[in-house]
Amino acid sequence: MTVALRNYLTITGSYWAFTLTDGAIRMLVVLYFHTLGYSPLEVAMLFLFYEFFGIVTNLLGGWLGSRIGLNITMHIGMALQIIALSMLMVPDTWLSVFYVMFAQALSGIAKDLNKMSAKASVKMLMPDSNSDTKLFKWIAILTGSKNALKGVGFFLGAFLLQVFEFRGSLAILSGSLFIVLIISVIFLPGNLGKTKNKPKFNHIFSKTPAINWLSAARFFLFGSRDIWFVVALPVYLTSVFKWDFTEVGGFLAIWIIGYGIVQASAPRLIKQSHHGKGPDGNTAKEWSFILAIFPAALAIGLSYDFYPQQLLILGLILYGCVFAINSAVHSYLIVAWSEHDKVAMNVGFYYMANAAGRLTGTVLSGLIYQSQGITGCLWLSSLFIIFAGLLSIRLPK
Repeated sequence: MTVALRNYLTITGSYWAFTLTDGAIRMLVVLYFHTLGYSPLEVAMLFLFYEFFGIVTNLLGGWLGSRIGLNITMHIGMALQIIALSMLMVPDTWLSVFYVMFAQALSGIAKDLNKMSAKASVKMLMPDSNSDTKLFKWIAILTGSKNALKGVGFFLGAFLLQVFEFRGSLAILSGSLFIVLIISVIFLPGNLGKTKNKPKFNHIFSKTPAINWLSAARFFLFGSRDIWFVVALPVYLTSVFKWDFTEVGGFLAIWIIGYGIVQASAPRLIKQSHHGKGPDGNTAKEWSFILAIFPAALAIGLSYDFYPQQLLILGLILYGCVFAINSAVHSYLIVAWSEHDKVAMNVGFYYMANAAGRLTGTVLSGLIYQSQGITGCLWLSSLFIIFAGLLSIRLPK
């Protein structure tokens, strides 16, 4: 086994472990605080700092990783997640909205430090990567497997809540992640991703038009998903379909696992990574417009009460497959279009836009669901995707 492969596997394994806790804590918070009587908008507000500080972290994280090393930023992220999990283990009387928002802020910082470090590290481990198809494959596997495991985390959170209750679940998650952190510190080299020329603080904003257009499209792409997926969908399943915690967590877990498998398989599915060539801006544009069809079709079907459970399940499956391909193409393009000495900075800037989209989508998920229901969320989701497609027209072909 080569050193690069060993480091890639260590990074991937650490990313997997972190992702399990990230998916689990999201499901724990949504379901537990819904049972405490929080409204959909109040539940959405619990994630406000989570997404907001994700924006700040991504903006600064690439600059920080370039200066101190991507392995250090990854380990800081894992340590912050352990602290965030531990903070929620206090008695219910302490769990005010602001307190939970603060704990979620730490979790948001942790998640985006971890994500930025892992994805930027792949480029650093492939200095001789003149094969676009190989890079596309490595990025797709890392991202797809992460999302599949986030689905497992959704189920894990719901299952642990059912069996061990809220605080017992948090203790199990934080203890397990601490063990993984120790293993990662031992195996990863100390200078991974650290650049010889220290980037200046004013370099955190991208000066490359392709990166800027891609980041803008990413804002609307991920905002479109979270508008109906973060709060509206779990609350809709429990309040309208009367599903219990395990059913909701299990269903969302299966969906995200399937989404991750499709994402990891994207290089084969879109059949455009041949002769050393990967996807381009035209690929991102076409798949965005295809994706916009699905939330609109779901909104129409649900508004006419047309077999709502069957329609929602089938629609989610189709939507998940197409969204996974969109996400895989975007994740590849940001790494492929970045030079080695700027990859951490560009990836951080790009995921800043991603976090801003998620923040917008999360707030709108609770707000629109409370006033317009699930169909209102789906119509707005489709509109966001159309904006992503229009912005993608400016991407290099």
